[in-house]
Amino acid sequence: MEDTWLARAKRLLALAETGQHFTKDPFDRERYDEIADMARAMLADLGQVPLSRIDGLISKHAAGYATPSIDIRGAIIRNERILLVRERSDGKWAMPGGFADIGSSPAENIEREVLEEAGLRVRARHLYALRHKARHPYPADARDFYKLFFLCDETGSDEPVAGEETSEADFFMLDTLPELSLTRSLRQDIEAAFEACRSSQNTTRFD
Repeated sequence: MEDTWLARAKRLLALAETGQHFTKDPFDRERYDEIADMARAMLADLGQVPLSRIDGLISKHAAGYATPSIDIRGAIIRNERILLVRERSDGKWAMPGGFADIGSSPAENIEREVLEEAGLRVRARHLYALRHKARHPYPADARDFYKLFFLCDETGSDEPVAGEETSEADFFMLDTLPELSLTRSLRQDIEAAFEACRSSQNTTRFD
């Protein structure tokens, strides 16, 4: 669960940025600017990172009404083993996926990510979990995310190969998982994938 002060600072920044976008009063804009600066400084203090890093977390297309970003992950299970990719950025393993691209559906996004990161062609079968990142034990993040997890079916019989953003791709048993990149995938995300795969009903979880 996210720290209370981190959650408040993120919410304060979101309110300030929304006010900056919609206000027509120059005096109100000054106030919103000051509140936004204070919120960014709070996030930098809480994360013990330079203020410039906080400024760089806000994407240009997000200007306006502040909303959460979307991270999409895919679960591909073959013979009781789940596909994981080794991230070049931190050397740890995660379910393939990443930020949702504008112009593509969630299913199209994850199908493309699996192909790019692991060289496998898949079809998204159903959404098995939708999580608010701040409400689960991922590392603290100044950004706000919704995380979508899809159970996917392979449409070919290729072996996984690494892509540009990954250094390895392989299948793992649940009891022999490598070190996970916890900002991307938790063990509970993987356990839920196995549970969804075994279930006779394709239920969708929203939490």
